[in-house]
Amino acid sequence: MTWAIRRAERRDVPEILRIEETQFPEPWTRGMLIDEMSDVATRRYTVAVEEGVILGYLGVMFVLDELHVNTLGTAPAHEGRGVATALLTEAFADAGERRIARATLEVAASNTRAQRLYHRFGFAPVGVRRRYYERTGEDALIMWADLAGTSTAGPTLAP
Repeated sequence: MTWAIRRAERRDVPEILRIEETQFPEPWTRGMLIDEMSDVATRRYTVAVEEGVILGYLGVMFVLDELHVNTLGTAPAHEGRGVATALLTEAFADAGERRIARATLEVAASNTRAQRLYHRFGFAPVGVRRRYYERTGEDALIMWADLAGTSTAGPTLAP
Protein backbone atom coordinates (compact mmCIF):
# COMPACT_ATOMS: atom_id res chain seq x y z
CA MET A 1 0.00 0.00 0.00
CA THR A 2 1.47 3.32 -1.04
CA TRP A 3 -1.36 5.59 0.03
CA ALA A 4 -2.49 7.15 3.30
CA ILE A 5 -5.98 7.27 4.77
CA ARG A 6 -7.07 10.54 6.33
CA ARG A 7 -10.24 12.38 7.25
CA ALA A 8 -11.98 13.90 4.24
CA GLU A 9 -11.98 17.68 4.07
CA ARG A 10 -14.18 20.15 2.25
CA ARG A 11 -11.45 20.68 -0.37
CA ASP A 12 -11.80 16.96 -1.28
CA VAL A 13 -15.44 17.28 -2.35
CA PRO A 14 -14.76 17.89 -6.09
CA GLU A 15 -12.60 14.74 -6.36
CA ILE A 16 -15.07 12.68 -4.31
CA LEU A 17 -17.88 13.87 -6.60
CA ARG A 18 -15.90 12.82 -9.69
CA ILE A 19 -15.56 9.32 -8.27
CA GLU A 20 -19.26 9.25 -7.26
CA GLU A 21 -20.26 10.19 -10.81
CA THR A 22 -18.18 7.40 -12.34
CA GLN A 23 -19.37 4.74 -9.91
CA PHE A 24 -23.05 5.33 -9.26
CA PRO A 25 -26.14 5.95 -11.39
CA GLU A 26 -27.46 8.21 -8.58
CA PRO A 27 -24.36 10.08 -7.37
CA TRP A 28 -24.50 12.23 -4.29
CA THR A 29 -24.59 15.99 -4.83
CA ARG A 30 -22.08 18.55 -3.61
CA GLY A 31 -24.57 19.78 -1.02
CA MET A 32 -25.25 16.27 0.27
CA LEU A 33 -21.54 15.55 0.70
CA ILE A 34 -20.83 18.86 2.42
CA ASP A 35 -23.78 18.35 4.80
CA GLU A 36 -22.64 14.83 5.61
CA MET A 37 -19.00 15.79 6.13
CA SER A 38 -20.02 18.73 8.35
CA ASP A 39 -21.84 16.46 10.82
CA VAL A 40 -18.74 15.29 12.68
CA ALA A 41 -20.77 14.08 15.67
CA THR A 42 -22.45 11.23 13.76
CA ARG A 43 -20.61 11.02 10.42
CA ARG A 44 -17.07 10.04 9.46
CA TYR A 45 -15.69 10.50 5.95
CA THR A 46 -12.23 9.34 5.00
CA VAL A 47 -10.18 9.36 1.80
CA ALA A 48 -7.29 7.25 0.55
CA VAL A 49 -4.68 9.59 -0.92
CA GLU A 50 -1.57 8.91 -2.95
CA GLU A 51 0.71 11.73 -4.08
CA GLY A 52 -2.10 14.24 -3.57
CA VAL A 53 -4.64 12.24 -5.59
CA ILE A 54 -7.77 10.79 -3.97
CA LEU A 55 -8.00 7.11 -4.87
CA GLY A 56 -11.20 6.40 -2.97
CA TYR A 57 -13.41 7.48 -0.11
CA LEU A 58 -15.71 6.08 2.53
CA GLY A 59 -18.56 7.75 4.38
CA VAL A 60 -20.13 6.18 7.45
CA MET A 61 -22.79 7.22 9.93
CA PHE A 62 -23.05 6.20 13.58
CA VAL A 63 -26.48 5.47 15.04
CA LEU A 64 -26.38 4.32 18.68
CA ASP A 65 -24.14 1.22 18.59
CA GLU A 66 -24.34 0.76 14.81
CA LEU A 67 -22.22 1.86 11.90
CA HIS A 68 -24.01 2.51 8.61
CA VAL A 69 -21.92 2.57 5.43
CA ASN A 70 -23.35 5.53 3.51
CA THR A 71 -21.05 5.55 0.50
CA LEU A 72 -17.85 3.88 -0.67
CA GLY A 73 -16.13 4.49 -3.97
CA THR A 74 -12.81 3.90 -5.70
CA ALA A 75 -11.58 5.84 -8.71
CA PRO A 76 -11.80 3.53 -11.75
CA ALA A 77 -8.05 3.80 -12.46
CA HIS A 78 -7.31 2.46 -8.97
CA GLU A 79 -9.81 -0.39 -8.67
CA GLY A 80 -8.34 -3.72 -7.67
CA ARG A 81 -5.55 -2.20 -5.58
CA GLY A 82 -7.24 -2.79 -2.23
CA VAL A 83 -8.32 0.81 -1.67
CA ALA A 84 -11.88 -0.06 -0.59
CA THR A 85 -10.58 -2.88 1.61
CA ALA A 86 -8.15 -0.50 3.33
CA LEU A 87 -10.85 2.12 3.88
CA LEU A 88 -13.24 -0.43 5.39
CA THR A 89 -10.49 -1.98 7.54
CA GLU A 90 -9.62 1.43 8.94
CA ALA A 91 -13.30 2.22 9.57
CA PHE A 92 -13.79 -1.11 11.40
CA ALA A 93 -10.78 -0.31 13.61
CA ASP A 94 -12.34 3.07 14.45
CA ALA A 95 -15.69 1.36 15.10
CA GLY A 96 -13.97 -1.00 17.53
CA GLU A 97 -12.57 1.95 19.45
CA ARG A 98 -16.09 3.39 19.61
CA ARG A 99 -17.47 0.01 20.79
CA ILE A 100 -19.74 -0.28 17.76
CA ALA A 101 -21.45 -3.68 17.74
CA ARG A 102 -22.94 -3.97 14.24
CA ALA A 103 -22.71 -2.50 10.76
CA THR A 104 -25.26 -2.19 7.99
CA LEU A 105 -25.48 -0.96 4.42
CA GLU A 106 -27.53 -1.12 1.25
CA VAL A 107 -25.96 -2.25 -2.01
CA ALA A 108 -27.43 -2.53 -5.49
CA ALA A 109 -28.67 -6.06 -6.15
CA SER A 110 -26.63 -6.13 -9.38
CA ASN A 111 -23.38 -4.94 -7.76
CA THR A 112 -21.88 -8.36 -7.14
CA ARG A 113 -18.33 -7.00 -6.93
CA ALA A 114 -19.24 -4.81 -3.95
CA GLN A 115 -21.22 -7.64 -2.41
CA ARG A 116 -18.11 -9.88 -2.51
CA LEU A 117 -16.11 -7.16 -0.74
CA TYR A 118 -18.76 -6.78 1.94
CA HIS A 119 -18.99 -10.56 2.44
CA ARG A 120 -15.25 -10.57 3.22
CA PHE A 121 -16.02 -8.13 6.05
CA GLY A 122 -18.71 -10.39 7.47
CA PHE A 123 -21.73 -8.70 5.92
CA ALA A 124 -24.64 -10.94 5.00
CA PRO A 125 -27.89 -10.08 3.20
CA VAL A 126 -30.92 -9.86 5.49
CA GLY A 127 -33.52 -8.28 3.24
CA VAL A 128 -34.33 -6.31 0.11
CA ARG A 129 -35.45 -2.72 -0.36
CA ARG A 130 -37.60 -2.91 -3.49
CA ARG A 131 -36.95 -0.21 -6.11
CA TYR A 132 -34.55 1.51 -3.68
CA TYR A 133 -32.68 3.35 -6.44
CA GLU A 134 -35.02 5.96 -7.86
CA ARG A 135 -33.40 6.50 -11.28
CA THR A 136 -32.94 2.85 -12.15
CA GLY A 137 -35.72 1.28 -10.11
CA GLU A 138 -33.22 -1.33 -8.96
CA ASP A 139 -33.57 -3.19 -5.69
CA ALA A 140 -30.99 -2.89 -2.92
CA LEU A 141 -29.84 -5.69 -0.68
CA ILE A 142 -29.81 -4.83 3.01
CA MET A 143 -26.67 -6.29 4.58
CA TRP A 144 -25.63 -6.55 8.23
CA ALA A 145 -22.39 -7.53 9.96
CA ASP A 146 -21.59 -8.29 13.59
CA LEU A 147 -18.47 -6.32 14.46
CA ALA A 148 -17.78 -7.89 17.85
CA GLY A 149 -14.20 -9.10 17.81
CA THR A 150 -13.57 -8.21 14.14
CA SER A 151 -12.96 -4.45 14.25
CA THR A 152 -9.17 -4.54 14.05
CA ALA A 153 -8.68 -7.84 12.28
CA GLY A 154 -9.91 -6.66 8.90
CA PRO A 155 -11.74 -8.84 6.41
CA THR A 156 -12.14 -12.56 6.38
CA LEU A 157 -10.34 -13.80 3.29
CA ALA A 158 -13.03 -16.23 2.21
CA PRO A 159 -13.97 -16.31 -1.51
